[in-house]
Amino acid sequence: MLLDTHIFLWWLFGDSRLPSKIMRYIEDRDHDVFVSAASVWEITTKYRLGKLPQAEKVAKHVPAWIERARFQGMAITAEHAQFAGSWNMAHRDPFDRMLAAQAKLEHMPLATVDKALSHFPVEIIG
Repeated sequence: MLLDTHIFLWWLFGDSRLPSKIMRYIEDRDHDVFVSAASVWEITTKYRLGKLPQAEKVAKHVPAWIERARFQGMAITAEHAQFAGSWNMAHRDPFDRMLAAQAKLEHMPLATVDKALSHFPVEIIG
């Protein structure tokens, strides 16, 4: 499963908005859970811009938090970038486009509650 950025942060913060279905999936250590480099980029960018002040500890060293959560990092490949950029959709958020592209190309569900991501042809768990 690939986590959308907000799902990763909700997991770290123990946020009650985290859907129980996603929580159960993550807690089952037989599943591989990934956090994209796009989420690292999004967290640090939004923290720098003042849009995620509550994520200061995480934003200062996101890879350590991925490791601490026992998740796996997912690099952005040239294929991911090509696919994300070539989707002929009106969706403008580059982070969302990348996460959807990675989920599609890596054949894994995307954990999100973001309704805008449901427009992409990927499996959504939320």
